[in-house]
Amino acid sequence: MQKPELNKQLFWDTDFSKIDYVKSSQSVIERVFDRGDLEDIRQVRRFYGDEKVIDALTSARYLFDETINFCAGIFDIPKEKFRCYILKQSNPIHTLY
Repeated sequence: MQKPELNKQLFWDTDFSKIDYVKSSQSVIERVFDRGDLEDIRQVRRFYGDEKVIDALTSARYLFDETINFCAGIFDIPKEKFRCYILKQSNPIHTLY
């Protein structure tokens, strides 16, 4: 299978040519959905398939709130199914007044 053509700037802290898309699937999927554009997301969905993408996103320890909302919408999954959403709810950030 042809590896996804992703924006190299997404992986600024990694040697892009050495990314193992099979072993690092969880981190690749999380980073692309958190920081990538729509074309990057299409590439990841094509490469991994929606089942693997959904599994990776719902089991992620952290995603931006915008990413959770986006993924809940496009995959028609309640936010409560995302592990990171549940973790955020159980550890609310206290506001300083």
